[in-house]
Amino acid sequence: MKKPYIVGIGGGTASGKSTLCARLEQVFSGWRVRAFHLDEYFREDRPTVEAPFTGKPYRDDNHPAHTLDLDRAAADLAEAAASGGYDLILLEGAWALSWETLREQFDLKLFVDCRSDERLVRRIRRNTAWGLSFDEITNVYLDLVRYRHDEFVEPARWYADLVLNGSGMPETGERVVTDYIRTQLDQKEDSK
Repeated sequence: MKKPYIVGIGGGTASGKSTLCARLEQVFSGWRVRAFHLDEYFREDRPTVEAPFTGKPYRDDNHPAHTLDLDRAAADLAEAAASGGYDLILLEGAWALSWETLREQFDLKLFVDCRSDERLVRRIRRNTAWGLSFDEITNVYLDLVRYRHDEFVEPARWYADLVLNGSGMPETGERVVTDYIRTQLDQKEDSK
């Protein structure tokens, strides 16, 4: 049984991680692909935390150890890898590269970078479509999200094998990644 090729995709909120993951799923649709999204691993019992400067309380959706069931995510990833049912496994999420237990399972680690102002605009558009108000979105972003980004997400970029420009997802970076993954999959196929 051959080991699948596993790609981890990290980056800030609304940087383009899910978009890249979806594009990779589409490009490799002829292969057996499984995608994991860390947003599916949010804990129900997330604690309340005070914002660093305002002291305003928020449900903590931005601390990987408090927010996610990382043990379950790592176990699901390992189970999928051991199943023999996949050629390519993708795992995307803001903290995909932040936690060593996940990171050590990845064959390729990608970080999608995008300037904070563009990420904020994207987050506003996305979250207003979910029914949140402008003030709800911007308050939590300014009071908490950007600090958690600096604390957990941004430092993880140094674990990445490649940093991609998430601003418009330029074709060159995406093509480099898909060509590289295709080479790795072809090599695995040839070694059967």
